[in-house]
Amino acid sequence: MDTDKRLQELTERVRYAQDILGDKQNKKLMAFAQHLDEVMARAASVSAEELRDQASALEQRLSALEESLDQQITPMDKVRIVRHPQHICLKDILENVYDNYTEIGGKGEVNIDPGMCIARAYITRRVGDRITNHPVMVVGQEKGHGEEFRNGGSIKPWGNSKALKYMKVAARENIPIHAYVFTPGSYPLEDFPGAAQQIAENIYEMGGLPVPIVSVICEGGSGGAEAIGMADRRLMLSHGYYSVISPEGAAAIEGRLRGGQRAPAELIERCAASQQITAEDNLRNGYIDGIVQEPPLGARPEHFEFFKRLRAEVIRATDEVALSVRGMRIFRLAAMRAGRNGSSVENIIVRWELSPRAKERLIWRRYRKYRRMAQRAFADNRSLLEKMASARIGFLASAHSAIRYDLFRKFRKKVGEWTEDVIDDVQVVTDKFRRFRKSTMEKLGVSGDHGGADALTSLSEPSACASGVENCVSYLSPKAKEDREISCPHADKRGCLDIWARDLYGEFGGACPNCGHHFTMEYQWYLANVFDPDSIHEFNKNIAAGNPTGFPGFEQRIQEAKEKNGMQSACMTFSAAIHGIQLTCAMLVANFRGGSVGAAEGEKFIRALSLARKRHQPFLAYVHGTAGIRIQEGLNGLIQMPRCTLAVRRYIEAGGLYIVLYDTNSYAGPVASFLGCSPYQFAVRSARIGFAGPGVIKETTGLDIPPNYHSAHSALSRGHIQDIWDRREIRKNLQQVFLTMGGRNLYYR
Repeated sequence: MDTDKRLQELTERVRYAQDILGDKQNKKLMAFAQHLDEVMARAASVSAEELRDQASALEQRLSALEESLDQQITPMDKVRIVRHPQHICLKDILENVYDNYTEIGGKGEVNIDPGMCIARAYITRRVGDRITNHPVMVVGQEKGHGEEFRNGGSIKPWGNSKALKYMKVAARENIPIHAYVFTPGSYPLEDFPGAAQQIAENIYEMGGLPVPIVSVICEGGSGGAEAIGMADRRLMLSHGYYSVISPEGAAAIEGRLRGGQRAPAELIERCAASQQITAEDNLRNGYIDGIVQEPPLGARPEHFEFFKRLRAEVIRATDEVALSVRGMRIFRLAAMRAGRNGSSVENIIVRWELSPRAKERLIWRRYRKYRRMAQRAFADNRSLLEKMASARIGFLASAHSAIRYDLFRKFRKKVGEWTEDVIDDVQVVTDKFRRFRKSTMEKLGVSGDHGGADALTSLSEPSACASGVENCVSYLSPKAKEDREISCPHADKRGCLDIWARDLYGEFGGACPNCGHHFTMEYQWYLANVFDPDSIHEFNKNIAAGNPTGFPGFEQRIQEAKEKNGMQSACMTFSAAIHGIQLTCAMLVANFRGGSVGAAEGEKFIRALSLARKRHQPFLAYVHGTAGIRIQEGLNGLIQMPRCTLAVRRYIEAGGLYIVLYDTNSYAGPVASFLGCSPYQFAVRSARIGFAGPGVIKETTGLDIPPNYHSAHSALSRGHIQDIWDRREIRKNLQQVFLTMGGRNLYYR
């Protein structure tokens, strides 16, 4: 019986290897499978001892063959490895890496989202007679071994919400978080709280969790990975992949496939290789900190040596995070040296609880870690003079901020309190005098009404632009020069009349005068009609988008976009004013590659936030349109989600006022991170907002969504945005926002 079981296991291993290779044929594997079938066919006619010897010989031969195949596997083969039902899952890790655990937040199918598994676990170390139990919070996507109810690890919004809830519990209990990423991507639902909105909240909150976070990436698909994957130490399984989009999705976009067409296998293989999705690629690019070596063709539940290796790497990573924010230099060096020499990390006791000062250092180091990423993934084409001018502006802003808000803050506060007390006392006296004067004049029959009410207190003096004319600078859309009539798409239902193009795109600002339907307008219209005349000063224009992965043919497409639009990237950053209120703005422009975000756009966004913080100005993110993360840049684009979100968090925590305004189509990664984390989000009536477009939802879920699924009104109903604006009222509404909102330090009332 034992030999029969061994032969059956060999058959399963052969079938597994064939699944990994996909449509490719390997002659050695085919010959081995044929030989195995022959041995099993004549098993009844040979002695037990001879059959046992043959099984042993076959095991050795298959092990050698697996090692040989492992040297030849492609990036797409690795994708098939992590998707295979026989590959390890989170439950296997909980059983074999941790000494004890209790699953919380639901179990199996009786769960708010069976794809998200949460466990309170322990790791026990023994050094001599001393035993130390380390409590940790384990979060991760659970795919199971073919369990359909877990939805393949594709997490719904409430699953990510559950993960965030227990990560916050870990922060309160001052215990580390171990996050295991096993997801092809999040489930693109816009039901409350919405996939994009919840991922954005997860990334924002994780940036400030004051406990060590270690993540282990097996299958890291797009924003779903970022929902729990941002960590102080990021490890990756050697056969895993970490990517902005699945190879099939990239192939569908590259091949411009429509209507359920399937991409050819060659294109999928090429996209998988070009996106640089493997562990080696990500380690070389600096997006992970280490690789956990798996057995040939990937780790499976019976590979107990692998679990020992994973346990040691997870413990070492947590030790490094804890020690890096403490002052115990000698102990840290000894621990690092022991790890490099291959000594067991279990023989070194390291406390994972952090002091208040260590927590502050941890959060700062986390910000710095992500800030340093992707620095080589964009082209800085600024001249030396431009770089010097940028550094000068930053230095002067920092100096002014330090003097005004730090050096004289306490003095100014005391003087302000004293002044307010004096003014309040004077006001009581003057109020009594005014009432006495009014009463006396009434008795004498003299009117005290001068025909006007007392002016409302305002925060800023309106500029000359604001007097008389609302839009001081006019911009004529090229579409207004067309001598033709345009029909509103709602004419049949709402009785809208045809409109001359010059009226629609001129006087009416691209909005139907009957029903208010918004036609698309160029980003130049907003520059001319929203901001004060001559107040726009662009900076960092020559930080340019590139092709950091060497994606085939993409260099030419980027160059064409630059020449067509006269821009170097899809992000325009500038300082401006609205009715005299000074602000910093980052605009994602749909004309440039759909407003997609890559390393250059992320870098410009972060630098603009930094300048706004130094200048103590409000920050406006205007989304003329964004198609998401630029897939051709691979992880260089995806990493902008946590990078920019951490920069937004730093700005908001310093007291900044961060406003987001959506227009046209705004989807995917940016909405699910640094845009979606704003507490104040608004949309122009024409906006469509969501995590994934209708085509992607149809492809991933098979569902046909209603026409208004991504409309601004749907986003408003689920709480994603706070209001919907008419395009012609953006300037007035933004002024109102800046007058009524503000942070503690940056934007003073």
